Amino acid sequence: MKMKPADYLQKKSLRDEVFEVLHARIVAGEYAPGEWLRQEDISNQLGVSQTPVREALDRLVSVGLAERVPYRGVRVPLLRPEEILEAYVLRLVLESLAGRLAAHHITQDQIETLKQIVNQTQSLLTLEEMPIQRQLNKRFHSLLVCASGNSLLTKIYETVSNTFPDWMLYEYLFRHPELLPSSLEREYQEHLAILEAVAGGDGERAARGVVTHLRNLGHELEAFLGIAGSLIREKEAQIAPFFSTTNP
Repeated sequence: MKMKPADYLQKKSLRDEVFEVLHARIVAGEYAPGEWLRQEDISNQLGVSQTPVREALDRLVSVGLAERVPYRGVRVPLLRPEEILEAYVLRLVLESLAGRLAAHHITQDQIETLKQIVNQTQSLLTLEEMPIQRQLNKRFHSLLVCASGNSLLTKIYETVSNTFPDWMLYEYLFRHPELLPSSLEREYQEHLAILEAVAGGDGERAARGVVTHLRNLGHELEAFLGIAGSLIREKEAQIAPFFSTTNP
């Protein structure tokens, strides 16, 4: 039985509604990288007080969709290619390790939650559904790492994942909707393969699935964001020994 989006979300507060509006605008490219998110302007545009806007901006910062600049305010992140590559490399290392560990530590409740997320994403295929798609995608990866049973790994991963510009990849899809069906289908199949490996207790296959999935994100960094493929492959080669038994 497929779950509705509302099954994943708590009852929406005004803060949550403002967050979702800003989230959708950033992913859709309505706010450009480096653009300031002025609390007062947003409050006036949405017809709400500044309190839920401030809380929504705090949440955007916490999930990596915005950054707070001391004494200046909050803006859409301006990420240098070097920063993106650092986050990419660490995701490869941390998530492949998490997948291997999760195969031995995951609970049945966690398996069921991951199944629900994967099933839900299969039916989210339109541009309008991208905010929910992105949130579920992020939740899938976060829960996978949490299922590793290592709380320190989970904390480190949260910091790293907030730096990875997956929102920029979604924003590219907004501008190139013809790529959306194939991209989402690939993501669904890769998540499903990871889930099946973890649920089956196969740590090797889970780690291999994670590496395959993230390397495809690496291809998108090159194709969508223009990061030099030679730099991506150079970074991958530097950590190749970590995957001596998990390379696809």
